[in-house]
Amino acid sequence: MKRNSHIPNEKAKLALEVLKGECTLNEIASEHGIHPNMLSRWKNETIVGLVSVFENDVAQKRKGKKEHENKIDELYAQISKLTTYPR
Repeated sequence: MKRNSHIPNEKAKLALEVLKGECTLNEIASEHGIHPNMLSRWKNETIVGLVSVFENDVAQKRKGKKEHENKIDELYAQISKLTTYPR
């Protein structure tokens, strides 16, 4: 029996189809020739993976804020140097 390799886009599309609930998991599995257990696994991985989307977003915002604060500190240091040295 040959194992099919499914690309991430295909897995995501089918997992979202299962999550929408417009058709049963078994109907989707039958329509696409995939075992229902595999669809259940992809659905669960999708749900767990959604958390990381928002975690990454928060981490990127923190990183951006920290970089912005560092740049401001650097600019204030440059201003301080320019105002303390006589011309």
